Amino acid sequence: MGRLVIFLLFLVLATTSFQAQEIEVCKSCEVKTIQAAVDMAQNGDVIRIKSGTYKEHNINIIDKSLSIIGEGFPVIDAEMEGTAISIRADNFSLEGLKIINVGRSHTNDFAGILVSNSKKFEVKNNRLDQVFFGILIERSSGGLISGNKITSNAKDQATSGNGVHIWKSEEITVKSNEVIGLRDGIYLEFVNNSEIIDNFCKDNLRYGLHFMFSDHDLYKGNIFENNGAGVAVMYSKFIDMQGNQFRKNWGSASYGLLLKEITDSELKNNIFEDNTIAISADNTNRINYIENDFKNNGYAIRIRGAVYDNIFERNNFLYNSFDVAYTGRLNDNKFNNNYWSGYSGYDLDKDGIGDVPFRPVTLFSYLVNKTPEAIVLLRSIFIDLLDFSEKVSPIFTPADLMDEQPQMKRIQW
Repeated sequence: MGRLVIFLLFLVLATTSFQAQEIEVCKSCEVKTIQAAVDMAQNGDVIRIKSGTYKEHNINIIDKSLSIIGEGFPVIDAEMEGTAISIRADNFSLEGLKIINVGRSHTNDFAGILVSNSKKFEVKNNRLDQVFFGILIERSSGGLISGNKITSNAKDQATSGNGVHIWKSEEITVKSNEVIGLRDGIYLEFVNNSEIIDNFCKDNLRYGLHFMFSDHDLYKGNIFENNGAGVAVMYSKFIDMQGNQFRKNWGSASYGLLLKEITDSELKNNIFEDNTIAISADNTNRINYIENDFKNNGYAIRIRGAVYDNIFERNNFLYNSFDVAYTGRLNDNKFNNNYWSGYSGYDLDKDGIGDVPFRPVTLFSYLVNKTPEAIVLLRSIFIDLLDFSEKVSPIFTPADLMDEQPQMKRIQW
């Protein structure tokens, strides 16, 4: 019995000795700098940073699983000297900080928070302002980037970075972040099996969201507003695009969504409103466009070369200048059961399906593709006559590109 008591006492003492400690950082504390707290911390420790301003940069956290928590959003001012915090560790969390004045460079990717070669981490509820890159993730996996607000005042692409930049990583979740005034809001390159959910990207110079060489990813419930272009998905496959809003992306080279060299993907329940071009598709194959709304865009769908085996089904095309613009006369895509606000057919048997097929590609859209200046004739009665003649006897547009079952009422989804 005595031995058992001694053993239990030893176990309690051993457990207590390995309990995580909490280190406080403040101007009146024993530990006055964040780097000093990191240097003395052990795996599992909590560093609690009190409110105030800490003029530090290149804070390095290497091979230590720490929880760093800011109280009242303490300010880390990098004084334009470089990266604020660099982390290479597993099982860490970073939250509640305000990071400002990250350095800018043509040769170095300075960031508010740099995470490299890390696993199972969280970067959440931080504020980053006046940054070059906001949150930069490299060669990492199993991370959560959530609830952060990243703002800057990017003037040109050469001197600005991206809000959330992820490179060569997997199983990363980017959720409920706000990114305003960067080059790209969220950028992914060689990023697989990841999710981009419920983010708000506005007023970024180039794209709200930018995919390059990234496969098996989901982006859902995001809002992309007034960016240079909304979203670009390029050289990727198996991308699931659901419930996003693409709006007010205006400009001579602006899109709600640019698809280039992507395959085997799906767009469903998205809203495209007030964009110069809602979707520009180039070399895209086996893409399903299902139950999307295209409203008040210049072009709803602009199809360029080598676009095959795509399905457009149960979408609403509402008051766009051009519903579909098509390059060439060959069609290897299917349009079926869509609602077209420009459809003027009839439904004698009252089954909700138009009795006359609808041809969404007009001769005028073909002419504007060839000669953009012709857009000044958009409301001319002469153009109506041209389009009518092309519908009767297609010469310049694909003869078989039509919706055989146009819906008479807007589709609810």
